[in-house]
Amino acid sequence: MDFTPTEEQSAVQELAARIFGDLSTHERLAAAGAGTDAELWKALCGAGLVAAVEEVGLLGLVLALEEQGRTTAQVPFAASCVYGVLALTAHGTAGQRDRLLPALRDGSAVVTGAFPARGSAVRALGEGELSGVVPVVPWLRDATHVLVPDAEHALWLVRVADARAEPLETTAPWSAGRLTLHRAPAERVGGMEAYEDVLATARTAFAGLQAGVCAGSLARAVQHTTTREQFGRPLSTNQGVLLRAADAYMDTEAIRVTTYEAAWRRDEGLRYGTHALTAAWWASEAGTRVVHAGQHLHGGLGADVEHPVHRHFLWGRQLGAYLGCGAEVLAELGELIVAERASSASSDRVDGVGVSRGARA
Repeated sequence: MDFTPTEEQSAVQELAARIFGDLSTHERLAAAGAGTDAELWKALCGAGLVAAVEEVGLLGLVLALEEQGRTTAQVPFAASCVYGVLALTAHGTAGQRDRLLPALRDGSAVVTGAFPARGSAVRALGEGELSGVVPVVPWLRDATHVLVPDAEHALWLVRVADARAEPLETTAPWSAGRLTLHRAPAERVGGMEAYEDVLATARTAFAGLQAGVCAGSLARAVQHTTTREQFGRPLSTNQGVLLRAADAYMDTEAIRVTTYEAAWRRDEGLRYGTHALTAAWWASEAGTRVVHAGQHLHGGLGADVEHPVHRHFLWGRQLGAYLGCGAEVLAELGELIVAERASSASSDRVDGVGVSRGARA
């Protein structure tokens, strides 16, 4: 395996770092409140970062999402790229791609996902109609379309205008909402393998976002402990502080490397279902530890809800919940490993994620 970014992927990461660093400041985030930064979203789309995902693949997206996570920038970048651009590129028809991708590239359309479908109450009625309720959908208030899995894990694309979207506040400012469908018109996306593929892609992408959140939290903790003095010496010289920061660093690197592996394998058309779950487990379990450490290493300042590190804490906890608790993810991973070993499927199948990328294309 080789996680070395291509020239194009490195360019995307550098551009994302510059845009997020320039525009997603603490002052702008505080002013945005719980809403999306429309100016930042316009800048990202105008710079071609959303459109570039089609070329740089999931690994390129992960690299860009790390930069978003470092600044906790409030834009639906991960959602629209995963549930829109990558999902339609892999599973959409030629007509769907021609009709929807141009608007997704320039940001005039935003797709979010009603994922994961844990005990989905959404039912497909007849041909192209959905009914049911999804209690929480991140970025729903910004979306023009929602990718909805029904109870049978078939994927459907629904226009938000054809459903009922109610604002919902969560711990993280993700413009979330409650989605109610009552015989809402919907169009099918992909076959029965599409759900597992999109879910694994989403797990990998949001794990990459978590890696950035953790890196940003740790960077703030390092800056604080190296400049704040106690008894005439920096806090960072205390062994307990050093050990806590070192553990957080190793956890962050574990999230990063497992995410890179899953993303690289998808881009190469290799089996990656178990790898996506592994990345999700690290992002959920270790990510929670890291953002707690970042807050604790700030001492009393960490309890200030207006301090920048508190935003990393909220995002880390929210991403951990979105990816699933550790025990839940481990149970699913174990079941998938057992099924993989018991299966005699041909080498061109992906473990629980449908056919290979090469075959999809």
